[in-house]
Amino acid sequence: MSGPTLETRKLSRSFGALRAVADVDLSVEPGELRAIIGPNGAGKTTLFHLVSGLLRPTAGHVVFRGADISDVPEPARCLRGISRTFQITSLFGELSAVENVRMAIQLKRGGNFVLLGGRSLLAETERLARETLGFLGLHGRSDVPASTLPHGEQRLLEIAMALAQEPVLLLLDEPTQGLSSAETAATVAVIRRIARERHLTILLVEHDMDVVFNLADRVTVLNFGQVIAEGSPAEVRANVDVQTAYLGETPSLLAEQE
Repeated sequence: MSGPTLETRKLSRSFGALRAVADVDLSVEPGELRAIIGPNGAGKTTLFHLVSGLLRPTAGHVVFRGADISDVPEPARCLRGISRTFQITSLFGELSAVENVRMAIQLKRGGNFVLLGGRSLLAETERLARETLGFLGLHGRSDVPASTLPHGEQRLLEIAMALAQEPVLLLLDEPTQGLSSAETAATVAVIRRIARERHLTILLVEHDMDVVFNLADRVTVLNFGQVIAEGSPAEVRANVDVQTAYLGETPSLLAEQE
């Protein structure tokens, strides 16, 4: 289909007197990797919740592949092709990595495979789960309990769970949070590979500006719930309003990298 994969139109969300997201207009094209950045409390995660369906808007609209999904509940959005990760890793710790991914596939496809599809469908799900883990470099970790994986591998496992649901739009909420430099580099490589080889539309909330400027096709900047800038990484990095928004938090955050 033609047209943007995702649009938000005057999208707003209030919590009492606080407007966490205020009249946000966003248009993300098919195959684009869009980063959402902003200082702490700018409304980034609230915007993600509105797109994924975890929150309903106070006003405005969310449009996915040309259809208004503003009132569509979160599980139905997943079925339509929106998958996401969270800031805080959300895994079934007692289950193995492959069981976590298999569970995600099962939830997407509608429930109890023993009742609905039997042994052949379970085998297909197992194959897809292991293939997805392999794609993300977790070949040898399939049968390891999720709770015992290092933090970086847990973050990759959560991305695998989202990816196995065969999304059109993948929402990644702070995928490098709490990672070491080496783990961050590995995660960036995985996200780049997903974008290149799976041709997904990706919406990324990220605090690490090196990650943002190395990955994003375009960047949208929020401050106090409003869009204050949008453009290429170079354009956003040079934007005076963006630099002002970050002053006092991390003055050198947007400095040109050597």
